[in-house]
Amino acid sequence: MNDLQAAIKQRLLAAQNILLVSHIRPDGDAIGSLLAFGLALQEAGKKVQMVLPDGVPSSFRHLPGSDQVRKSAQGSFELVVTLDCADLKRAGKSLDGYGKPDLNIDHHVTNERFGNLNLIEPDAVATSSILFRHLPEWGYALTQPVAANLVTGIVTDTLGFRTTNTTPEALRQVAALMELGVDMTSLYYRGLVRRTFPAARYWGAGLSSLQCADGIVWGTLTLADRKKSDYSGNDDADLINVISSIDDNDITMVFVEQTKRSVKISWRTQNPELDVSRIAVQFGGGGHPGAAGADVPGTLAEVQERVLAATRQALQRTA
Repeated sequence: MNDLQAAIKQRLLAAQNILLVSHIRPDGDAIGSLLAFGLALQEAGKKVQMVLPDGVPSSFRHLPGSDQVRKSAQGSFELVVTLDCADLKRAGKSLDGYGKPDLNIDHHVTNERFGNLNLIEPDAVATSSILFRHLPEWGYALTQPVAANLVTGIVTDTLGFRTTNTTPEALRQVAALMELGVDMTSLYYRGLVRRTFPAARYWGAGLSSLQCADGIVWGTLTLADRKKSDYSGNDDADLINVISSIDDNDITMVFVEQTKRSVKISWRTQNPELDVSRIAVQFGGGGHPGAAGADVPGTLAEVQERVLAATRQALQRTA
């Protein structure tokens, strides 16, 4: 065990009251890694608060431990841990008053290493994959509830093993977790395939907005679209993963209006010569070479103009 792993193990061993936090607009890996770590710590007798600023979306409330998730932390803690957060902004207001996190566990190449201890493994397909590697060596058991959450994190962050960073190790990890009694087929369906009726209507609005030019396909979801479809989330309902399958383009994007002065952007690419995280960083975001995001202040029209211009420039540099 190297020095960092030994230090993490010691900090976990010494702490009895632990706060775990993951990011706003949580995806399957944020939720899966948070719940897996929290349940593993509880199994070892620790007191754990698990916090997601936006709560658990309905599509993931079947996961073991999801009923324990809070939207804000209360009390004092001996150890504060962030999971799947590339920067502190992604934690929302969860860490207000708690200072610098003691431990930062993540797999984003753009991670800002903001913790006192930083376990950052960009080669890992998911933060859940990192936990699969290290929970046992820290002394925590991979019980069936823990395993179900880890499977969800790995399967959803690889889009069902379709992302370009999918590795034989990731497949072996899921196989090992299935051997603990996890129903991967059901978790795959619930995490990646099943959609609510409002989400499907929201997709319809986004699909009807699609535009294509200069090697880029992009869609737009407005506040009015969200209201009309009765969609309760503030994300794109995974529309980006639908349009990323469109042929003959280098980059796909979705612009999601958050307020009249704020827009969330997601980028995807299957081109190994492109790194969309570099575009996202220009706008205060981050992510991976093939998948990235940012929250950008400004009106929808202003943001689209600036972000599309920067994305075109990135494409021209690789031409």
